[in-house]
Amino acid sequence: MSDAHLTERPLGDGPEPVDLTHEPIQLSRRDPESDPERGAAPSRRRRVVLAGALVVGLAGLGALGAGGWRVLEQKDTDLATPAKVAGLTRDDSDRARSTADYLRDGFAADIDLDKSFGTVYKDPADAKRAVLVFGGTTLLWQPERDLDSLFGLMTDATGKVTGLREVDAGRLGGVMKCGTTSGDGGDFAVCGWADHGSVVMAMFPGRPVDQAAGLFRQLREGIQTR
Repeated sequence: MSDAHLTERPLGDGPEPVDLTHEPIQLSRRDPESDPERGAAPSRRRRVVLAGALVVGLAGLGALGAGGWRVLEQKDTDLATPAKVAGLTRDDSDRARSTADYLRDGFAADIDLDKSFGTVYKDPADAKRAVLVFGGTTLLWQPERDLDSLFGLMTDATGKVTGLREVDAGRLGGVMKCGTTSGDGGDFAVCGWADHGSVVMAMFPGRPVDQAAGLFRQLREGIQTR
C-alpha cells in the first residue's frame, strides 16, 4: 500500500534527546559506594535527572508503541458501496454515476490513492436530500492533517467551508470532521473521515451538520471494513 502524497513518512517518532547532565558519565563495573578510587556516590542531582530522563523515555516509547499499533490496526481497510445503507439506497442512474465519477476523479487528483470510489445515495423520503460520498484507501501517517488539507482543497474548488469541527468518529476511530459550505441549492453540510488506511468525504444537501454527522457515522459502518 503506497503512502499518500499529502503526507511525508516520518523520519523518527521517538522522544527528543534529553540532556542528562553536563558532567561526564564514567562507566564502571564496581560499586561506586564501595570503591575508594571513585570517591563519593553519585550526587542526588544526577539521580533525580536520570530518573526523570527514564520517565520521559518510557513515556515516549509508550506513545510510539500506541501509535504504531493504531497504524497496523487501521492500515488494511476495504471500502464498499452497498445497495442499501443507513436507510439510503444507492442511485445507479446514469446521471448519478456521472456525478459520482466526477467527484471520485477530482478527489483522486488531490491525493494518491490505492483505490478510489464515488457514489450517490438517495433518500427515499426526499429526493432533494441525496448524499454524495467519495474517497478511497491509502496509508496515511497523519490522518487529521491530511483531512484538513482536503477540506482546504474543497474550499478552493467549491466555496469556503465554515464551522469546521471535529465530531464523534464512532467505533472505527480515526478522526471525523464536519462543516458547512454552499452550492446551487443553498448551504449544506460536508463531512469527512480519515484514519491510517482510508479517507472519505460526503456532501449532505438539505441537512444540518449535527444530522449529517450522525448519518455519516452510519454510512461509515456500512461502507468500511478492516
